[in-house]
Amino acid sequence: MRRPILALTLALALPASAQTTMRFTLDRETQGHVMVPGDLRYDPVRGYGWEDAARFSVRLPEGNYRVTLTLGRRAAAETTVKAEGRRLMLEAVRTRAGRSTTRSFVVNIRTAALPEPPANAPGGAAVRLKPSEIGSATWDDKLTLEFLGAARHVSRIEIEPADVPTLYLTGDSTVTDQRAEPAASWGQMLPRFLDSGIAVANHAESGETLKSFLTSHRLDKALSRMRPGDFLLIQFGHNDQKAQWPQTYADPAITFRAWLRAYIAEARRRGATPILVTSPERRNFDAAGRIVPSHGDYPAAVRAVAREDGVALIDLTPMTVTFYEALGPASASLAFNDGGKDKTHHNNYGAYQIAHMVASRLAAAGPELAGHVLPEGRAYDPAHPLPPETFALPASGIRSDKRPEGN
Repeated sequence: MRRPILALTLALALPASAQTTMRFTLDRETQGHVMVPGDLRYDPVRGYGWEDAARFSVRLPEGNYRVTLTLGRRAAAETTVKAEGRRLMLEAVRTRAGRSTTRSFVVNIRTAALPEPPANAPGGAAVRLKPSEIGSATWDDKLTLEFLGAARHVSRIEIEPADVPTLYLTGDSTVTDQRAEPAASWGQMLPRFLDSGIAVANHAESGETLKSFLTSHRLDKALSRMRPGDFLLIQFGHNDQKAQWPQTYADPAITFRAWLRAYIAEARRRGATPILVTSPERRNFDAAGRIVPSHGDYPAAVRAVAREDGVALIDLTPMTVTFYEALGPASASLAFNDGGKDKTHHNNYGAYQIAHMVASRLAAAGPELAGHVLPEGRAYDPAHPLPPETFALPASGIRSDKRPEGN
């Protein structure tokens, strides 16, 4: 099917102090507009274009951007929108024939660059990316939107800088923006449950621990952009518990708690609000159909630090246990990657359910966050999950047979 032509308006005549808005519309040729064919490939010099049949990119400096889409056309349409590393922004927005609707959300984009430390000062000039991260949508100089659905239709796009609070996510492969289907994590599903008044900056990465996240300058990157009024979600433990990783192992009674408190202190020093999260449990059933705990004393350590330091807590460990047991040993596999062979990493369905859990507890974490959780995200009962057979989400075009790293 031939895609329509996009028209681009760059408001470059605005004063230097004004914000610049980029407008893309489906329209006839008009003075002041640059016509962009639907098959025009992205070019870094031009600064915009299509990555493939579904993904459109615009070169922009790192920061938060409000994206406003006009959806609909003469025929009925249903459009799902993802951004950057497959972050779910809009889910199955339906428009009747001849009608349109406008939806907005905020996308956070970033590069690996860090402010270079002064001469002779320790530190680094960039995040130490893994080979699999280099060139990914998570760490480039573009804002990428992916339009999905058999009957999708986007008729207008507007992009402008957004001055909104940012919710920073730190963690491992169960949180990160998984780069390819069929894997998914709760961090990349979370934006779907939040309104356009807050941005999600998912800095989590596969295989990370509290210590490696710091030594690879990932925490430095988040802190370099953090401002008063922002939030920092902290979920570690999957890999910190691995004694076979001697350089990053953290004892749950001593060093793990100390590392958590360092993250909390760094957030508070910048006027941000820290929130601790216990790890999703692994899917290990016993003969009686009960989940066998795999995280040892780590969830208890997170709870203790939250209690002692007055930090909000999202206790995912017991919620995910309830979720898996409610599905049962046979159906619980339908929430996991690699056709259920993977017992740690989730697929779109599992990640979506856990993101709903997180959103429901964000609503209870304080009024500042509660106001940004959409009505449909404010309550979740893990004992009565949505049946996996009824869940449908269009898959991204980026697919991989490789299992996620870590855990």
